[in-house]
Amino acid sequence: MKSGLSLHERQQDLNRSYTGGSEMRSQYDFSKSVKNPYVKKLKKPISIRLDPDTISYFKKLAEETGIPYQNLMNHYLADCAAKRLRPELVWEAK
Repeated sequence: MKSGLSLHERQQDLNRSYTGGSEMRSQYDFSKSVKNPYVKKLKKPISIRLDPDTISYFKKLAEETGIPYQNLMNHYLADCAAKRLRPELVWEAK
């Protein structure tokens, strides 16, 4: 970006680069727009703690399949949820 330009001039430069050089309209008519029908299907980012071995397993599987490891984890968990699978928890006595 060019230095020495005012904020307004920098914004105009950005607008031109995003629109292929033509000026952006100052107003757009959204009166006939519709809501995104897929918004509920969008993935939601979360933080999760996983064992390093689990991550390594899915990363190795990702290399073999060419599918990103996070997608593989999501597919696996979605399959478990669809089948209503429950983990078998065994608590060790201390």
